[in-house]
Amino acid sequence: MSITTRLPAALQEGRSAPLGSLARDNGVNFAVFSQHAQRMELCVFDASGSRELRRYELHGPHDQVFHGFLPGVGEGLVYGLRAHGPYQPEAGHRFNPNKLLLDPYARDIVGHHRWLPEHHGYEIGHPEGTRSFDRRDNAAHALKARVAEPIGTAPGFLNAPRVPVSRTVLYEVHVKGFSQLHPGIPPELRGSYAALAHPAAIAHFKALGITTLALLPVQFHLDEPGLVERGQTNYWGYNTLGFFAADPRYALPDHRQDPALVRAEFRQMVADLHAAGLEVVLDVVYNHTPEGSEAGATLSFRGLDNASWYRLAPDDPSRNENFTGCGNTLNVAHPRVTQFVLDSLRFWVQEMGVDGFRFDLAPVLGRTRHGFDPNAAFFVAMRQDPLLAQVHLIAEPWDASYDGYQVGRFPGRWVEWNDKFRDTVRRYWLHRAVGRGELARRFTASSDLFHHGQRRPSASVNFITAHDGYTLTDLVTYQHKHNEANGEGNRDGRDGEPSHNFGVEGPTDEAGIVLARDRVRRAMLATLLLAQGTPMLCAGDEIGNTQGGNNNAYCQDNATGWLGWPQADLRLTALVGELLALRRAEPSLRYDHWFHPQPGEQGQRGLQWFTPAGREMQVNDWHDGSQHAFACHLIAGPADDLTCDVDCPGSPRLMLAFNPDSLPTRFTLGACAWELVFDSSGELLRGPLPAESHVLMVPSHALVVLRAQA
Repeated sequence: MSITTRLPAALQEGRSAPLGSLARDNGVNFAVFSQHAQRMELCVFDASGSRELRRYELHGPHDQVFHGFLPGVGEGLVYGLRAHGPYQPEAGHRFNPNKLLLDPYARDIVGHHRWLPEHHGYEIGHPEGTRSFDRRDNAAHALKARVAEPIGTAPGFLNAPRVPVSRTVLYEVHVKGFSQLHPGIPPELRGSYAALAHPAAIAHFKALGITTLALLPVQFHLDEPGLVERGQTNYWGYNTLGFFAADPRYALPDHRQDPALVRAEFRQMVADLHAAGLEVVLDVVYNHTPEGSEAGATLSFRGLDNASWYRLAPDDPSRNENFTGCGNTLNVAHPRVTQFVLDSLRFWVQEMGVDGFRFDLAPVLGRTRHGFDPNAAFFVAMRQDPLLAQVHLIAEPWDASYDGYQVGRFPGRWVEWNDKFRDTVRRYWLHRAVGRGELARRFTASSDLFHHGQRRPSASVNFITAHDGYTLTDLVTYQHKHNEANGEGNRDGRDGEPSHNFGVEGPTDEAGIVLARDRVRRAMLATLLLAQGTPMLCAGDEIGNTQGGNNNAYCQDNATGWLGWPQADLRLTALVGELLALRRAEPSLRYDHWFHPQPGEQGQRGLQWFTPAGREMQVNDWHDGSQHAFACHLIAGPADDLTCDVDCPGSPRLMLAFNPDSLPTRFTLGACAWELVFDSSGELLRGPLPAESHVLMVPSHALVVLRAQA
């Protein structure tokens, strides 16, 4: 019996919650939010999605929701939506029932998207522009939802490691890029979710000592029209359309055509990583959609209720507000949009098993009519949600519009990318272009930004590189960006990104330059992984990965964007493992409280800063721009088992010596007996220093760590 003969003549009323489609009681319930639509139609298609079988008018609206129950059908039913209402662009309404719309809550998305004129609600080229009305039907080419089978709680949810933020070490990684060239992963697995949990991948993560994988976007996304025209793709994936669906392009080839298999592969990846003690955090893009500006397409949200889903210009609702640089901005201030984001986040935690989220352009989430508000409804709802209150919440604390830079202003237990740490560390080691005080402030978790409102040092996510910008190797190799391959005339990407080529642009065999580059690179890694706060390592930096000077490789789904495993620098890999082992071993290096201003009192940890001559830093020393080297003593606390003098309050536990200069610098060590435990240059011998030695020549471009001996 065909599906056509099973379809009833009309919908039953059904339920208005939950939103989306839900198979239950020998049928499927549908619920769709729209505040301004007058009618909503459910369009049922054959299994291929190519032929529309029947249309049903949904009941309602009831409390802004259209709903209905279709008996006699179940999982696998393919459908789309048509919204009827005013087409009044000047009032923000763009209802066009000629456009088949994707359910925003779709778990399974079927079809292959192509950018065609009929996907637009207006007639391209019409004299009235975006206020015209297009009557062509796009159903034959539209993406469609498929009713998904209930999958229940993810296997990765129950055995999640639950790493406390004070011990978290983030590793930002692209699912495909990590494994595409990895020699230890079978070729048939490379580039997939499964490959990221392969034993060879897990062995690498464990050797490094990272705790949490921060995956670049894996939700279902589209490639922008301009990229398609140039024959490129949005490799990074910051253009989400399906917020409840794992992107099939990262699944194994024989899984990609079946959303259920894609979902199962993702869930198994998370479960396998959890079993190895590793967490999974997703980079999520709840700030814009691929529908673009008012001149963009009508694929889902715009056609369902443009005036509710998007922020519109107050003086001209026919235009989208563009706080994202992508043409539109989701209106998270609307209660139903907030509900949508929360529902999506809960799905990824409960059913897909993930451990948290990094929110792209996160100030958008807290924008009200009066600008960014850390007490906006979205943040309040996140804090009160019993499930989401347990996971990592990471903000990219800037967006692309006015009042968009909000570093340090996110609420509660959110942690935030700290770009001031990034640029300060680079300028200190590359050019000695910042003072010692600025580096000290950033090294100790940027108290000027985060020491308020009961926030802790871990609120500062420290990083030197990320997916967006130079790799660590490239920022010591190139003075200028080289983005020509992106097809935008080298105009894209950050201009003036702090970097230094040490005299030659690009690779060189000149020994002195090679040595300087290597030492500065290692010193920056040491600064990152030993600093107070939450460290984030960009995947590939630990193997010397290069993108050839491209600092915006968002469209480079090729050897430029993939990790260069064949050329891996295993010395760097070992260095990262050594640094993170030292961080784990020393409580003072992962101390998640603000250092006490009077160290040693009441058994609290603190730190003191010294000139190379061994004199405690004074005001004039902090402001002396001609001097760059200095040291800090991390003062022992009750959890430290060795000090210089266990009976002396304020005894140093560790000494860190920073020398960014091109010549070795003499450091006075004081009366303690010291053991050299780390030297980023690799020049000094490890072990106890001679008892009579009270000075140490710290090599050029180096960070050295000494431990006090009892």
